[in-house]
Amino acid sequence: MIRGSCCCGAVQFELLAVPSMMGTCHCSRCRKVGASTIVFVKRDDLRWLRGRELVARYQPEAPYKYGRCFCSLCGTSLGEILSEEESFPIAANALDTETGLRNQFHEFTSEKPGWYEICDGAPQSEGHPVL
Repeated sequence: MIRGSCCCGAVQFELLAVPSMMGTCHCSRCRKVGASTIVFVKRDDLRWLRGRELVARYQPEAPYKYGRCFCSLCGTSLGEILSEEESFPIAANALDTETGLRNQFHEFTSEKPGWYEICDGAPQSEGHPVL
C-alpha cells in the first residue's frame, strides 16, 4: 500500500498499486498550484481513508479543461484526485510512502522559469510528451 495525505492530515488515501509513471510539468499552472511533479494512478487503485468531502476543486476557464484539487483546510495540492477518468495524475508531493518511481519525463519545458535547472536525464518536451 502507498499512503498519501494532505499537510494537515484531514485528507488521507491509499493507492492499491504503484502508479504507472512519474513526470514533471513545468507549465505555469502546475507550478502555481504546487503540483509540478505528478504520478499517474488508476481510479480503481485509489481508496479513500478519510476527508474526501474536504477536497475542493478549482475548475479553470477554457481553453484549460483539467480541474486542480486541493485540501479545503490546509491547501495541499492533490492534482486531479477527484477525476472520473480511468487514469489521472495526482501530486507526488501528497504521497507519504516511497513508490520506487523516478522522474520519467519533463513536459512544457518551454514555460520553465530560468531559475529552475533540470538535473536529471529524463526526456524533455516543449508540450505534452509522446509516451
